[in-house]
Amino acid sequence: MTNDKTPTATVKKITLRMKLFDKTLPKPEYKSNGAAAVDLYARVETKIPAKGIGYIPLNIALQLPENYWALISARSSLHKRGLMIANGVGVGDYDYCGPNDEYLAAVYNFTNSDVVIKKAERVAQLIVMFREPVEIELADDFDAPNRGGFGTTGKT
Repeated sequence: MTNDKTPTATVKKITLRMKLFDKTLPKPEYKSNGAAAVDLYARVETKIPAKGIGYIPLNIALQLPENYWALISARSSLHKRGLMIANGVGVGDYDYCGPNDEYLAAVYNFTNSDVVIKKAERVAQLIVMFREPVEIELADDFDAPNRGGFGTTGKT
């Protein structure tokens, strides 16, 4: 893939071990040079009931490098099917790495009709991110003023 917006900086690549449960489906890949995520495919046809939740097998198990984690998000077109990721985003921990630990997309059907996702349909995206562990320090007060909650920077 080449285009005029190819970054000139060298990007460090990591190796991600991935198992495909159905090898007839495409291997996840970046669809453009600037893509932040790889698309994930439904392994089987899945019916999501109206106003209900369904689980779409995504055909992958991962062995992430140490201190990395997987973020599973909806493809931007998923809402056009009447679906959204039920828990907002999915988090795949480093230690969710067994040979049968298939990633699933939990989706909510917000329509009044059943939605059928066909096998091989692209439904979610995978982003692998670095995990920097934190040490939690409890405090009774902070040295900063209160901002006032959601929307406090204005309406525009």
